[in-house]
Amino acid sequence: MNLSYRIYYVFLRNLVSYKRFVVPTFLVSLIEPLFYLITFGIGMGAYMGQFGGKPYLYFLVPGVLVSSVMMSSTFECLYGTFVKMIHEKLYDSLIATPVSAEDAVAGDIAWAVFRGLVSGSLMMLVAILMGILPGSLLSSLLLLLLMIFVGILFASLAMIVTSVSPSFDFFNYYTELIITPMLFFSGVFFPLDRFPAWMKTLSNFMPLTHAVKISRAVFSGEYESGLILNFLVILVLEMIAFYIGIKMMKRRLIK
Repeated sequence: MNLSYRIYYVFLRNLVSYKRFVVPTFLVSLIEPLFYLITFGIGMGAYMGQFGGKPYLYFLVPGVLVSSVMMSSTFECLYGTFVKMIHEKLYDSLIATPVSAEDAVAGDIAWAVFRGLVSGSLMMLVAILMGILPGSLLSSLLLLLLMIFVGILFASLAMIVTSVSPSFDFFNYYTELIITPMLFFSGVFFPLDRFPAWMKTLSNFMPLTHAVKISRAVFSGEYESGLILNFLVILVLEMIAFYIGIKMMKRRLIK
């Protein structure tokens, strides 16, 4: 796999194009956290009671934070990449220049990570305005770093799906069977300790579960040794998915 500095130019091209849609995109990214935090955090939180001596919002925010990164980076490398590849023929134009297929795909993954970082940062901003603060400045910086790792992982996984997708409809299988279940069975909205044993085991195979555990620990400032394993799971999966995603997309682009 040959990657070069030209990844930056692919990212920059997406950034320039993004300026045309920055207002509606920011509004959508802002409405989503407000929806989750108000309906689940405040509405449901009124019935949920205390979680570890704190309001339900303190439990909810760290999970929703990384799930918003997952959703943004995933959809960018599903629908956004598919449009560029099939309808706009952008990849054909890019690889006709000194930009290689690997650079073009890696640049799109980097762009998806940025979109995820924007969504996660807006989520954090809304939470802070609601009085839900991370434990410290270091915690905030670590959360931003975690968002980058989560963005790379799910952008790369989405790129693998896009590389074999014949149409937009194919994405429904991935989003409905993989992404949506992770939202509900990875500890984002509810603790996993009261789930059946088989569900707890299954949740450990979901990468979002490990991201949620790290996010919740960093947000509260309460660390434990098991978090190292959670991070290693994310890191290893991310490296494998990144490599496979670029290789499979290159095979589709250069036939």
